[in-house]
Amino acid sequence: SYQGTAFWEAADVGIAAAQAYLKPLGTTVDYIQLGTSLTPEIMVAGLDGALAKQYQGIAAPTIFDGTVSKVDEAVNEGVPVIAFIADSAERSKRTVGMGTLAYDAGKSAGEFMLKQLQGKGKIAVITGYLGAAQHNDRMNGALDLIKKEAPDVAIIGPYENKDDDATAYTITSDAITSNADLTLVYVTAGGSEGAAKAVRDAGMTGKVGVVAYDDLPSKQQYKDGGEMLALVDQSPARQTFDSLVMLHNLLAFQTEYPADVGVPSRSALGKGAGQ
Repeated sequence: SYQGTAFWEAADVGIAAAQAYLKPLGTTVDYIQLGTSLTPEIMVAGLDGALAKQYQGIAAPTIFDGTVSKVDEAVNEGVPVIAFIADSAERSKRTVGMGTLAYDAGKSAGEFMLKQLQGKGKIAVITGYLGAAQHNDRMNGALDLIKKEAPDVAIIGPYENKDDDATAYTITSDAITSNADLTLVYVTAGGSEGAAKAVRDAGMTGKVGVVAYDDLPSKQQYKDGGEMLALVDQSPARQTFDSLVMLHNLLAFQTEYPADVGVPSRSALGKGAGQ
């Protein structure tokens, strides 16, 4: 899996919990760390490494279409693959895909923004990776609804920040400076803390709000401060833990699971919601 953000740190908690839970059951979980850059090439290299070490099963956030052939290769060799958190848009032969229903999660975010905007305003959209299906679906789930129900709401972007808080900070600061009528910043993936800090530093708390994902402890200050209005949570630790336990059950007991396992998303509201 990847590293470098609070989200992936939360995912790491689930991996560590699965390691401890499965060890007495005779299953060893090795964690191959892929670094901070989310690219298909890096994931393919990680999958290659896992196959070379002859692991009996693989769980990974495959994310990009460029990983499909390597996932298919693993499954064709008899190695089950569970894709957690974010799968590729192109369907691979992966054994199980686990994650939130991204388009529906985006729609939930869109419903909140509609209530917040009351038919008028301007939204700046920041997305992690334009090539990531999960990010695109969250973006489109929200924007399709808003365009349909509130056509007078202006939308600028999307701007790609590669899940980076510093980039999101710069994008948000520039959007505030260039758009006096900016109302909301919608962040579909990583970077929401950078966006919220930019709102705070610009003195725009209460005038510009951030709607984003992942209700993590590091974001509490911005929920309490009124910069983050709503967070749609993906439960990353639960996903990594459950995917690894499922992989154990597949290998040890030949347990059958649905090809697609949806993880319900919940929304956490910040202090400024509804104002």
